[in-house]
Amino acid sequence: MLREDLRNIAIIAHVDHGKTTLVDQMLKQSGTFRTNQVVEERVMDSGDLERERGITILAKNTSIHYNGVKINIVDTPGHADFSGEVERSLKMVSGVLILVDAAEGPMPQTRFVTQKALELGLKLIIVVNKIDRPDARVTEVIDEVLELLIDLNASDEQLESPFVFCSGRDGTSTLDEGGTGEDLKPLFDTILSHFPPLEMDDEGPLQILVSSIDYNDYVGRIGIGRIERGVARMGADVTVCNYNHKDVDLRGKLVNLYEIEGLERVPCESARAGDIVCFSGLEKINIGDTVCATDCVEAVPFVKISEPTVEMIFSVNDSPFAGKEGKFVTTRHLRDRLYRELLRDVSLRVEDTDSTDAFRVSGRGEMHLSILIETMRREGYEFQVSAPKVLYREVEGATYEPVERLIVDVPETSTGVVFESMGNRKGELVHMSAMGSRMRLEFLVPARGLFGYKSEFLTDTKGEGVMSSVFYEYQPYKGEIKRREAGSLVAYETGEAVTYGLFNAQGRGSLFINPGTQVYEGMVIGVSPKEGDINVNVCKTKHLTNTRSSSSDEALRLIPPKKLSLEEALEFISDDELLEITPKSVRIRKRILDGELRAKARAKAKLG
Repeated sequence: MLREDLRNIAIIAHVDHGKTTLVDQMLKQSGTFRTNQVVEERVMDSGDLERERGITILAKNTSIHYNGVKINIVDTPGHADFSGEVERSLKMVSGVLILVDAAEGPMPQTRFVTQKALELGLKLIIVVNKIDRPDARVTEVIDEVLELLIDLNASDEQLESPFVFCSGRDGTSTLDEGGTGEDLKPLFDTILSHFPPLEMDDEGPLQILVSSIDYNDYVGRIGIGRIERGVARMGADVTVCNYNHKDVDLRGKLVNLYEIEGLERVPCESARAGDIVCFSGLEKINIGDTVCATDCVEAVPFVKISEPTVEMIFSVNDSPFAGKEGKFVTTRHLRDRLYRELLRDVSLRVEDTDSTDAFRVSGRGEMHLSILIETMRREGYEFQVSAPKVLYREVEGATYEPVERLIVDVPETSTGVVFESMGNRKGELVHMSAMGSRMRLEFLVPARGLFGYKSEFLTDTKGEGVMSSVFYEYQPYKGEIKRREAGSLVAYETGEAVTYGLFNAQGRGSLFINPGTQVYEGMVIGVSPKEGDINVNVCKTKHLTNTRSSSSDEALRLIPPKKLSLEEALEFISDDELLEITPKSVRIRKRILDGELRAKARAKAKLG
């Protein structure tokens, strides 16, 4: 049966190419909001972290109505570290809008998500966004998109995909390459004409593939997915199975059933094949499960999510300041929270270690794990994490490591320093092209070579460079790469940092702390330009005498300290350091706090 009244689509793009802003305008122009309704920008970015950083982290569902057709829209993340969200979201849709910036063109994440869409055989509409940018180069971007599709072995039908030219901010679209448009009707019309009606089976036994999970304090876990077959009815008895895990066997009822209308979940009595629905009542439901009629249990194949490439050790905080700032500080709290995250994040892995206080957490990249750390910190958790490490693989007796495809846009004057840095990090240049006064360089570089590179890159390019990367493949181990050239300034004793002590310490390097900051022995309070750590006594006060010198009353001038963000701290820490995370503070510390024991351990390591 054809569902003429329904289309399910996803919007995929590289980070910052304007997906969420375009969805805002689609909602406004479809009449989802009242004419006089006040709506904030990027209405789909509901989380605090999403609003602060201006990125989408979780895939969101919404719907609009146009010419009697309901269009379900999935807004997906653009950052490579959250591509697991994109992969599973594509199972709910039959068509994809691939959004490309009219100036930047296809970027690493565009390539990654387009490849996933092509593998699933989905129909495409190419949306060239931000055509109102002064540096827009629409004709070249069209050629670059077609080259990308050819490179990814797109079918002839996919190569014939229509192009729509938009300004998401202004809410305009046109099918004319050089035009501007007045509204989004050309885009809506293209969606209806190019994406065919869904051919669904209303008569067969129920099948719902769960592609997302939400949680509500009142009704518990909420499954979100598309009805693949049959009709879902509130109160119906169902059985849950899983295509990849044959041992999953869960029975229950669809206690509540909701359809998505605009930004709201609206209760409904029943929903037909093709509809995207939310339901509650199955407490142990997971992403990838299939909800079936009890008399016909058949699992729907679910996309295999790509494996993590980076791991960190999360452990209970054992510093001298442990338990002073956090609400949840015990092993039980940490364990429960990490395993609860697994229920929602399909790209994450959590394993127990030999220590009862530590857990190995693996994810898609530093950003993926840092978002988890920041979320837990805001919830009141206190813990410590190790430096990120890549996950190696053994292939026929040889060690393989994850390699990233890195694309950088830099001024021509900065290319030399980027080449030098990439050489030190075992990067291999695979493509180079000019874009006006700027150069686009494409490298294949080991994932561990990018640890700590972002801040160095911004310094090297004087803040004008743009870099982004996405996982490429596993390749043979490339050899040793130095994680960090600089050493650490380490607090010599526990106490309060004072101006006199900091004044003497700042000659050794750059500081991270202000006067009045509480420190403990072994805490890292700055960075030294030389290799090796230096112990400094920042709690040292001026020795008082009866004699006054002519300069004794002169104010000591301190250089303003460099305050590290969570990401910068994760980039900075070395293998013998830990990052202490509390709701109020982020502190870097040595694993071994005692200076003498640390020196002995270093000497022992040198002797082998």
